[in-house]
Amino acid sequence: MNAKYEDMYQAATRYYVQGETMESISRQLGISRSSVSRLLREARETGLVRISLADHIGSQSPLASILSDAFKVRVHLVWVRESSNESFRLDQVSRLAGRMFTESVNDHSLIGVAWGVTLSAVVKHLGYRPLVNSSVVQINGGANQFGSGIPYIGEIMEAIGSAFDSRVVLFPVPAFFDYPETKQAMWRESSVKMVKDMHAELDLAIFGVGALHARIPSRVYSAGYLDSDTMKQLSAEGVVGDVCTVLLRQDGSWADIPMNAQATGMTPQELKQVPRRLCVAADPSRAAAVLGALRAGVATDLLIDEGTARAVADLAKL
Repeated sequence: MNAKYEDMYQAATRYYVQGETMESISRQLGISRSSVSRLLREARETGLVRISLADHIGSQSPLASILSDAFKVRVHLVWVRESSNESFRLDQVSRLAGRMFTESVNDHSLIGVAWGVTLSAVVKHLGYRPLVNSSVVQINGGANQFGSGIPYIGEIMEAIGSAFDSRVVLFPVPAFFDYPETKQAMWRESSVKMVKDMHAELDLAIFGVGALHARIPSRVYSAGYLDSDTMKQLSAEGVVGDVCTVLLRQDGSWADIPMNAQATGMTPQELKQVPRRLCVAADPSRAAAVLGALRAGVATDLLIDEGTARAVADLAKL
């Protein structure tokens, strides 16, 4: 055991277990208070110290209870000032999501991840938690007519793989096929079937909620995946957003939306088979899409800020 690790261990034990102050620890170890602070930070970042939240305080609030009772989900509420901008709101919810995600994974797990603006923010706040024999699996395709999507999606997946020392499995298909028949044929290909089989065995999934119209644009609707005519048609069909690029209406229906015959993400029906499902939402302008996702039953856990939660409750007339 090297000297730095010994100091880190001593500082962490004294601070988190014995309840000593940083000033006391600095005197005992003969180092500055700032050095103690740095050792404690490194202890968290390296996984020596893992901080668990038994139950986030927001989940006890009346608003959280209303949503929890209505949709049978565990609600983890983050308070953010109403005057805060959307980027700050997303960052605050993503901080909680990153911590909860880190604490929710286990050895020998299959972890499903949907790409998007929300997950791009969440991965910035992951802790380091090396796992044994685990895999991180992409659960919705990402290519479109302008590119493979691999650089953007790969960055999200690799960040999670690195945080958990997990194997990364990409899903090498478009977000939407041009024709339903192409999707049906591809689903029979062995390389694609292998990933689909992994989807059926997931232990945990994490995803955001996309919206056709949002203050922070959803990548599915802003990066060339759907043309303007298709967007107009979706609006006419009552589509408000998506989960894993599977399109949803506000009432939670999705199966009869024609475009979903071309979508490649896990459907709400498939997601329901995953034991733990973390849905992250941080934008009141996505309230209709979040309500649709909750009504579709896609989540076991909803990580959300108070303003967005209130917008969802008001829209649902709860």
